[in-house]
Amino acid sequence: MTFDLFVLPFFIGLLFLLGVLVVKYSRWIAMMDASDRRKAGMALFSFSLLKTIKEIFMESLLHRRMFKRNPLLGFMHMSFALGWLLLIVMGNLESRVYSGGHINPPYYPIFLKFFIHDKRVLPFEIFTLPGFFRFIMDLILLFVLSGLVLALIKRTRSKWFGLKRTTVHNSFDKWAITSLWLIFPMRLLAESFTAGIYKGGGFLTNTLGSFFNLFLPLEYMAYPAWWAYSTMLGIFFVTLPWSRFMHIPTEVILIFLRNAGIEQGKYPGSFSEIEIRSCPRCGVCIDVCQMNQAGLTGSTAVYFIRSLRDQQTDVQLNSNCMMCGRCLEACPVGIDTLGLRVGARSVDNKGIASDFSYLLKQTVTEKKAEVVYFAGCMGHLTPGVKRAMLQIFEKAGIDYTFLDEDGSICCGRPLKLAGMQKAALKLVSENTVKIKNTGAKILVTSCPICYKVFNNDYQLDGMQVMHHSVFIDNLVKDGKLVLRPSDLKAVYHDPCELGRGSGIYEQPRNVLKQISEVSDVAEERANSLCCGGSIGDLSMNAIQRNVIRDNALNILCQSRPDVLVTACPLCKKTFDSGNTIVVKDIAELVADNMEPNKLQLHAAELIDQQCLIA
Repeated sequence: MTFDLFVLPFFIGLLFLLGVLVVKYSRWIAMMDASDRRKAGMALFSFSLLKTIKEIFMESLLHRRMFKRNPLLGFMHMSFALGWLLLIVMGNLESRVYSGGHINPPYYPIFLKFFIHDKRVLPFEIFTLPGFFRFIMDLILLFVLSGLVLALIKRTRSKWFGLKRTTVHNSFDKWAITSLWLIFPMRLLAESFTAGIYKGGGFLTNTLGSFFNLFLPLEYMAYPAWWAYSTMLGIFFVTLPWSRFMHIPTEVILIFLRNAGIEQGKYPGSFSEIEIRSCPRCGVCIDVCQMNQAGLTGSTAVYFIRSLRDQQTDVQLNSNCMMCGRCLEACPVGIDTLGLRVGARSVDNKGIASDFSYLLKQTVTEKKAEVVYFAGCMGHLTPGVKRAMLQIFEKAGIDYTFLDEDGSICCGRPLKLAGMQKAALKLVSENTVKIKNTGAKILVTSCPICYKVFNNDYQLDGMQVMHHSVFIDNLVKDGKLVLRPSDLKAVYHDPCELGRGSGIYEQPRNVLKQISEVSDVAEERANSLCCGGSIGDLSMNAIQRNVIRDNALNILCQSRPDVLVTACPLCKKTFDSGNTIVVKDIAELVADNMEPNKLQLHAAELIDQQCLIA
């Protein structure tokens, strides 16, 4: 016998799921640019496919990033993902053994123990092929069930899993998660009841079956248990495309496309759709979001992405985000939550008619020089940073020109974050001409936001873009700038766009260690806190921003330092308004502690010698 009516819920649900996936994937492929489709096609026959397979195994099955965050959380996810896959693979191999190598219907391996009733005879039967499969299948099932136990514990003890908060599920999520949690207990009961009747099964199902057979009429209960098992599978498959578990098949596609070199566009497209549906709604991003401190829990990344998926997003939900990137850093799938926000804002603002021509009329200094300095909007709003950089240029003998000396010009990032893509592109184009006209080889900026935009959005034809912390570090290494050690105790704050956004962590610390004793803080580097003054949030009021700022200051100043040092004019201005500690930009601290360099000392010695001779 190879068929029974109870397999229909599973079989129909599976066909339904495959049909939906084919339709969705076909639509996403059709929405892709022709260039992206070519990249995807080429990736199928390149070495990047091996990288994709490895990443799928490490992240989608073993959940490596989850393990790094919390071992219990990682094991729970791995037991479901890897365990279920192993049940399918080993079940197919087992069914081939019993059917003599024939290709079987897709339901046959899933319900094999219903169709095949082998009996346990010898205690060492594990060394036979059927005995080995009975043992290994029970072991894998126990592995999956251990994850289910952890999932149930997590509902009331989420802190054990490194989570202070968990996601609130919608109706489809509830149906899907309930059916998923029942699939494996139903399989265990169905196989155990059948094993109890026929004296078969492995170490787990045989033991349970023998126990149940002592007091239950298993001959009447086994068949309904198989129906329940099949029904739970069917419900899960039908609800999967509209639930959080759509990430299971879609994350595989996302990993493949990334390794093929396909990225998010400026406006929502198929890649954005795939990213949205790759979100597992695990809730990891909730705890790291500082918006919680301001009482804005509903705007965290997981709920924003869900609103995009359900096409229920609104301007308020989208705009309540500081765009600091903490959620992106924490996301186990690596979803570009910031890009999705910008894309959604672009859609929201398509109909807004605004004149940004005044930004294009700002005068600039286009004097030729080796280095061009760009202070930017925040550089001009924190004149101490600007003055410090000019002193550093003069002290190090740098041939420089100050591009926006006569007035601030914008790099275009605020427009981009507000969704004004066309205005931002026009501004970038105008600024590019002005920067190139200086003939400089190096562009130095004090603002991490400007630094990132110049690197990512501008085509400067080989001109090297440097944040001032990196430029200063190079001056120190080259001996053009000598710093005087002090007895200051300092802590360093990694600005969002400089650290998480651009991967610059060591150079500012290298400079700071030349001057002061630097203490570590609880939240630093990739986990650094946003100052609260972000230009990315379009809705937060001053009180909410101050709450975020003060919480960040409390963590940064736990070691009671003499000075809080940052490398962002906006962060400096925001923290300075807290009035709890001396706040300096790294350029200001350097300017306060400069000594003559070797060339200057040598020149001074020559002058002294000439004076003595005279």
